[in-house]
Amino acid sequence: MTAPDRIRSVVPPYLLRAVADAAEHPRAAAAARTALGEMTAVAAPKREHRVRPQGVAGTVDRSPQRTIADAAGGTTLPGRVVRREGEPDTGDAATDEAYAGLGATHAFWLDVFGRASVDGAGLPLDATVHYGQDYDNAYWDGQRMVFGDGDGEVFNRFTIALDVIGHELAHGVTQYTADLTYEGQSGALNESVSDVFGSLVAQYTAGQTVDQASWLIGEGLFTDAVQGVALRSMRAPGTAYDDPVLGKDPQPATMAGYVQTTEDSGGVHVNSGIPNHAFYLAATAIGGRAWEGAGAVWWDALTSPSTTAGIDFAGFAGVTLDAASARFGAGSTEWTAVRDAWRTVGVHTAS
Repeated sequence: MTAPDRIRSVVPPYLLRAVADAAEHPRAAAAARTALGEMTAVAAPKREHRVRPQGVAGTVDRSPQRTIADAAGGTTLPGRVVRREGEPDTGDAATDEAYAGLGATHAFWLDVFGRASVDGAGLPLDATVHYGQDYDNAYWDGQRMVFGDGDGEVFNRFTIALDVIGHELAHGVTQYTADLTYEGQSGALNESVSDVFGSLVAQYTAGQTVDQASWLIGEGLFTDAVQGVALRSMRAPGTAYDDPVLGKDPQPATMAGYVQTTEDSGGVHVNSGIPNHAFYLAATAIGGRAWEGAGAVWWDALTSPSTTAGIDFAGFAGVTLDAASARFGAGSTEWTAVRDAWRTVGVHTAS
């Protein structure tokens, strides 16, 4: 059964509301209203249950175990199984993109951090494609990935962007590690961690350095009708799109623009731009391959006992500094890059 309190979707409600009001895109507007209604129906509660495992007994299967199902435009999960682990391409783009994306994400976590699937214990990776009619979102529901096909006017199919697949599965990793409460600053960190590791999955798969990466989240999701390149930009939050119909990307890059709101669980999608930008600044200051520098620091912080479920930006910044010190040494290039990054975005710690 789906756990409603675990729904984590990649398209934020403020963007869906803009699409829902877009008379210029009637098909997209109808699809966005449906997606908004579903998000409201499964809105996350203010608190979550901790599920940080203390250890895994027995032998762990470290190979990917993927199963792709097809909802065929319906909303009953999981749908009909259309591809299992080891089976060849089906010829259906969404099915095969989902299969490849799950595999790339599994390879990233295993190769880089030695983690077998999202739970560290070989959890099978299940996904459903062709969910709903023109469904304008993709989400992790606590157990599986679910992908809509988009409306064709504003959004393309959601399997098209590897970083989106990586983003959603990273919600699963967070669920099994720090289990950051999905509200306020801890919720914005929850979203940011998914953007960070979603971007790293794409970078690792493409073999990119920090200078080669686009640092965009959801690149390719918008159709040509939209004046925008992605859902979010880690390099320059607030610049991913600026469209006469959908409006301007509202993400702040620093605490000076922090948004106080009760919507979207306290602005988890909008304020995630601040820790996103801190990660980008740290990663590019360190240079090289981001998963070996800032990515390793963020991973150590996410799995640190010091990262509590309700931690705020300053608290998490402090944990990343401790992690950088433990891994690379106090005063190292990496530690300095992390400290300076948080200071630049206006998040200050005692260190």
